[in-house]
Amino acid sequence: MPEMKKTREGWGKGLVELGEVNPNVCVLTADLGESTMCHFFGEKFPERYFQVGIAEQNMMCIAAGLSVTGKIPFMATYGAFAACRALDQIRITVAYSNLNVKIGGAHGGISVGPDGATHQALEEFAIIRSIPNMTLICPTDFWETKKATIAAGNTYGPFYLRFGRENVPVVTNADTPFEIGKGYQLEKGGDLTIIACGMMVFEALVASEELRKQGISARVVNIHTIKPIDRELITKCAKETGAIVTAEEHQVNGGLGGAVAEVVVQNFPVPMEFVAVMDTFGKSGKPSELMEKFGLTSKEIINASLKALKRKK
Repeated sequence: MPEMKKTREGWGKGLVELGEVNPNVCVLTADLGESTMCHFFGEKFPERYFQVGIAEQNMMCIAAGLSVTGKIPFMATYGAFAACRALDQIRITVAYSNLNVKIGGAHGGISVGPDGATHQALEEFAIIRSIPNMTLICPTDFWETKKATIAAGNTYGPFYLRFGRENVPVVTNADTPFEIGKGYQLEKGGDLTIIACGMMVFEALVASEELRKQGISARVVNIHTIKPIDRELITKCAKETGAIVTAEEHQVNGGLGGAVAEVVVQNFPVPMEFVAVMDTFGKSGKPSELMEKFGLTSKEIINASLKALKRKK
């Protein structure tokens, strides 16, 4: 069994590491300091930590103002509030002006659990990737979230990082390469490619192992940066394996699958299947139960892989 750790802890630890080397880094939170683990930064750098209360739209504008003065503001709230409630401020105040604001969309996906549909951000990939100037990252585990946070702080421009609440399997380590806009291969394979992001990367690895027992060689690729997406790697996988399955904890419309399909259809069309939330709102329940109910497990990835292979033949 792999080590289990929270991605949001990677965000919090990454903020502290950035704050230690750059005095311009500051952090804002909307009454969710501990939930988003921004409190790690606040405990160490209280003079650069701003609690704005339950006012996400206002927080976005404050962060924009700080960035204009040369600060590097990181702000975090639930993804449902960041990407939806403060969308106008993201689009016009931050992205239109190409400001150096970093947004943490916490508790993303269906696995937030008992909070229910209103708090389960399942649309932010589609929303954020459609906005010019935005960089969108969905890291897979603790280490990748920490690296993505640090990389965002060291790269100019508006960023949106999506991370979850629950403990998830750790599939990378401190030495695993991370580069914005570059995916990487976790498993070799020649029969098809499974492209995943976030916690679905682990499910893809489990599916690949099971498919191998059936004599099917499934490549697994982690595409953590959804925008800008790694067009070169996706095209290479399409040409070399001839079939692609995408897996994401997001709506099927406009997410990772759609982004990959755009690349595939323009460069090297192959059969594709999509594992995602199928155009429905979430529900309240235990994270593991919800992942099963909404078809976000290795079982669905295996079934999609077999369907893609059948179409390939």
